[in-house]
Amino acid sequence: MDEEIVGLSSMATRPILAELSEWIGRVHGLPVRFVPAGGVEVARRVREGAAGDVLVLAEDALAALAAEGLVRAGTVRPLWVSQVVAAVPEGSPVPTLDTQEALRDALLTARRIAFSTGPSGAAVLYLIDRQGLAEALRDRLVQTPPGVPAGTLLASGEADLAFQQHSELMDLPGVRVVGPLPGDAGISTTFAGAVLTASARPGPARRVLDLLAADEAAETARARGMRAAAHRPTGR
Repeated sequence: MDEEIVGLSSMATRPILAELSEWIGRVHGLPVRFVPAGGVEVARRVREGAAGDVLVLAEDALAALAAEGLVRAGTVRPLWVSQVVAAVPEGSPVPTLDTQEALRDALLTARRIAFSTGPSGAAVLYLIDRQGLAEALRDRLVQTPPGVPAGTLLASGEADLAFQQHSELMDLPGVRVVGPLPGDAGISTTFAGAVLTASARPGPARRVLDLLAADEAAETARARGMRAAAHRPTGR
């Protein structure tokens, strides 16, 4: 059997990549394994020289690593787009989030609001600030540690409203996904892939990346709460 291709990824793409890794190995004969962690942690590991072949991260975080020469030129490509959704504890009243006014009411009514680190967490904080609620909600905001889904605080009773990538909330026990945020309040993140400069097997790593961008992979992503990203040249 060929030597295993090792990938590094953020937690949001963990369920997709686990399923696709099995498919790539079974159907295409390429053994591949992804090691997930919080996006900030993954970027730190790459900068510190972590071994690996393929990297899947939020597009902005990956672009920063590309600018530092840590991924191979010409290999960066968008893969999937994920929406940030709101969630509440299973069995609790479900807020209506069809307008920005309804979202504002839900924020002001919540006792504790959980959000994650990484790009989705930063976007939620920006949204709250843009709505003029930063001061009113300051003592009610709870940020989870890197790699910990915000939904775990719903299940434990430590929060009654949470925001995070759909893929990280949709299968958690004790959690009910309410839906995406309305209108201009909507938050989405594009996840991209690239071959690491440190990869000793850039050829097979590129093939894995090609398969992650294939139509079959898009079906898996859709089932896991994401959609395929439109391919566009990156110039990197």
